Amino acid sequence: MIKFYQRLILLLLLVAGISSIVIYFTVDIHTLNHLDRFQSWSLVLALVFLIIGLYFDGIRLMHLVSISGEKIRLIEAVHVVFSNYFLALLTPGAAGGAVAQVLFLRKAGVPTGKATVLIVVRTLLSIFFLVLCIPVVFYYDPNIIPGLSENVLTLVSALLFALILGMIGLFRTSLPYYWLVALTKRFSHSYRRRIFLTYRDIRGAVFMLSSAPISMCKVFIESAISLLALYSVVPVLFMGMGVAVNIPQIMGRMILLNILLYFAPTPGGSGIAEGGFVFLFSSFLPSGTVGIAAVAWRIIVEYLPFIIGLYFTIKVFGQKFLANHIK
Repeated sequence: MIKFYQRLILLLLLVAGISSIVIYFTVDIHTLNHLDRFQSWSLVLALVFLIIGLYFDGIRLMHLVSISGEKIRLIEAVHVVFSNYFLALLTPGAAGGAVAQVLFLRKAGVPTGKATVLIVVRTLLSIFFLVLCIPVVFYYDPNIIPGLSENVLTLVSALLFALILGMIGLFRTSLPYYWLVALTKRFSHSYRRRIFLTYRDIRGAVFMLSSAPISMCKVFIESAISLLALYSVVPVLFMGMGVAVNIPQIMGRMILLNILLYFAPTPGGSGIAEGGFVFLFSSFLPSGTVGIAAVAWRIIVEYLPFIIGLYFTIKVFGQKFLANHIK
C-alpha cells in the first residue's frame, strides 16, 4: 500500500502542478470579469453529458461481451469503465487502464483471453470512429493545421482509413504471423513471446469485429454516442462562459486532441491534454479563461471518474489489489 500512496501523492502533485502552471500562464487582468458572468447551469449540463457518455460506454461493453458469448451486468460494466480511468491515470502511457479492465472483466466471469480481446476491440472501435471523423473535422475547420490544404488533409484521412481497412483484412490472413516469425528471429524469448501475444490479441479482435457485423455496427454507434457525449462537455462549458460556440469546430478539435491522447506517454495524458487544449481553444474563449476551462474540463471528464474508479476498485478487490498492482 505504501507504493500506491506514493504513486497517488505523486499524481496529485503532478495534476496540481500542471493545473497551476496552465492557469498561471493563461490568466490576465480580464479573467475575473469574464468568470463573474459564468453560468452555473453549464456545470450541471456538463455532468449530464458525462453521465450519458459513461452510460453508453458501459452499454457498449455489455453488448461486446454478449457478442463474445459471455454475459455481464450493467454494474459490472460500470466497474470496468471506471477502473480504466483509475489505473490509466496512475500509470505511464495509461497502460494500467487496460490491465484494470481485464481484471474486472475476469472478476465478472469473463475468461482472461476473451477479456483481453474485448478490451482491444473496445479501443479499436473508438479509434476507428475518430479516424472516420477526420474528413468531417477538416471540412468544418480547414485551417486547423496551417500550411496544409484541405485536399491534402482529406487525402491523408482517406489513406489512413484505407490503411485501417487493409490492416483488418491482413490480420484475417496468416501473413503477419510468418512476417513476425522472420522479423523476431534474433529477439530474446521473453520479448518474442510478448510480441506474439499482442499479435494473438489483435488477430482475435479482428475476427471478433467481423463475426457479427450487425451487432458490431450497433456497438460502433454506441461508441460514437459515448465519445460525442463526453466531448460535448467542452462546448457546454464554453456556453457557460457566454461564448457563441461553433459546435462542429469545437467537437472537431476535441476529436483531434483525443486521437493524440491515445498515444500520449504521460499518465492519463496529463500535461499533453491541458497544453493541447490551450493551443486548440485559446482563440475561442474570452481573454484569460482558456486555462481555467482546460482544468475544469479535466476535472469533470477525467479526475471525477478517477475518484469513482478508486472507490469501485477498493470496494471490489480491496486494498490488497492496490498493493499488488501499483508497481
